Amino acid sequence: MSCADASDQSRRFCVLSWDQVQRLDSILGEAVPIHGRGNFPTLSVQPRQIVQVVRARLEERGVHVRDVRLNGSAASHVLHQDTGLGYKDLDLIFGVSLKDDQAFRLVKDVVLDCLFDFLPAGVSKERITALTLKEAYVQKLVKVCNDTDRWSLISLSNNTGKNVELKFVDSLRRQFEFSVDSFQICLDSLLLFDRCSETPMSESFHPTVIGESVYGDFMEAMEHLCQRTIATRSPEEIRGGGLLKYCHLLVRGFRPSSEADMKQMQRYMCSRFFIDFSDIGEQQRKLEAYLQNHFAGMEHKRYECLMTLHHVVNESTVCLMGHERRQTLSLISMLALKVLAEQNAIPTVTNVTCYYQPAPYVQDINFSNYYIAHVQPPQVSPCSNSYQTWLPCS
Repeated sequence: MSCADASDQSRRFCVLSWDQVQRLDSILGEAVPIHGRGNFPTLSVQPRQIVQVVRARLEERGVHVRDVRLNGSAASHVLHQDTGLGYKDLDLIFGVSLKDDQAFRLVKDVVLDCLFDFLPAGVSKERITALTLKEAYVQKLVKVCNDTDRWSLISLSNNTGKNVELKFVDSLRRQFEFSVDSFQICLDSLLLFDRCSETPMSESFHPTVIGESVYGDFMEAMEHLCQRTIATRSPEEIRGGGLLKYCHLLVRGFRPSSEADMKQMQRYMCSRFFIDFSDIGEQQRKLEAYLQNHFAGMEHKRYECLMTLHHVVNESTVCLMGHERRQTLSLISMLALKVLAEQNAIPTVTNVTCYYQPAPYVQDINFSNYYIAHVQPPQVSPCSNSYQTWLPCS
């Protein structure tokens, strides 16, 4: 490795301060409920406990764990508490070798087996199988195995959206969407301290914890996080193009580092999004799931996010035919109206009333010739322009 390469590598890493280590320790020690479906009880799990149990069980089965890392918004929160994003999911990455299907199955079996350890005392375990636990406590199972990416994800259910997500990674080409979510914190030294030290941590006595920015430059990414700046590279490499996260960041008060560059990147984001979600049904499911998962407790921001998305898609989509583009914009508008309805906001927004001329045979004087549009609404802009009086009935 050349000196330049070594310098580039060193810029990726930084030692956490005492305040940051304290926030990390607090997150790992906070009990997170894993909600069971049906009659299954809620499990109370500390992230540090499940990491230690899963790691020990994997190594008992002959699977070497290279390291364990905290990733995503929780890692960003550790590094800078006032991010404006907060954190929901707890993303934990286990570095392992996944050479074949048997390795993938082994990882899944180990995690399900570990859930037995967290069942409350008094629960009869004789008739509970691994399949039963999967149906009760696992929200999502993902397996990716191709030339560049080999990883699996097991997401444990939480009704408030604060899921514990265990990701087992052999290789992953693209590990971030934007610089502000590119941070990973290695947990090994802190977990080793838990096991080996009888003396509690203090400012003068605590383990050295290393953070990394997979964006490439830790200090630059930290500056983006502190200044609420949107920056990325090659968004066409991201599944979905990072389009929804981009709109999410805009709504949360983040701004592009370069307006001109971001306008160009918006085109790549839109193009990749419509490659990955080409069907209108897929687009609707993706949008609804994103709103549900990322705006729990902030429902009032969903409308703003959809309107931001509508603006970006309308301005930057160049890869769709005209009718496909109109169809997607109508879907976004329909979801925005639905959000307003859920917030009981429609009655105060007079310009979402759409008038239709009644058929000639409607003679009843009590017949109402207007309704609130629920399907195929017109384009929605941020409540400044009124709609035309008559709309086509097609």
